[in-house]
Amino acid sequence: MSTQSGSSTQSAVNTRALRDVLGHFCSGVTVVTAMVGDEPAGFTCQSFSALSLDPPQVLLCPSRRSTSWPAIRTAETFCINVLSSGQRDLSDRFAKSGGPKFAGVQWRPAERGAPILEGVAAWFEVALTAEHDGGDHLIAVGGLLDFGSDPVTEPLVFHRSRYGGVVELSLGSIESGT
Repeated sequence: MSTQSGSSTQSAVNTRALRDVLGHFCSGVTVVTAMVGDEPAGFTCQSFSALSLDPPQVLLCPSRRSTSWPAIRTAETFCINVLSSGQRDLSDRFAKSGGPKFAGVQWRPAERGAPILEGVAAWFEVALTAEHDGGDHLIAVGGLLDFGSDPVTEPLVFHRSRYGGVVELSLGSIESGT
């Protein structure tokens, strides 16, 4: 097992090595969307998590380099769309800066107008309630306004810089280690 430790969180760290190790944690893939004026805006965000059930809150961590987040954060509400296993193309499209991200993309407005992308596994409509420093990212807290899911759609998974899907393990294979 490879390890790297330091006596302080402020010590020099090989960021490439850290990124590789962090990549061992599987995550879902989301696209954060909002209406900015009359135009939809969005970006891909892997750093998303449930935060609280009471009050209902989620968090996401947009990069400080994001060109979309500054506009989206000013919207009344935004949607966090959990991409389905067949939506790798949307993840790639919304990960790029600029360009016509919504060209040919089917979506419908949430109750308060933020875009819900067609075919997603789940979605959360939220209002920004707090934003905190997170180093090269921001930690954005969203108060939950509405949500929904498709119970048969599997999410897109990102692991070790690759896309994948969910594989169910049988109890027998877990017990035997296979």
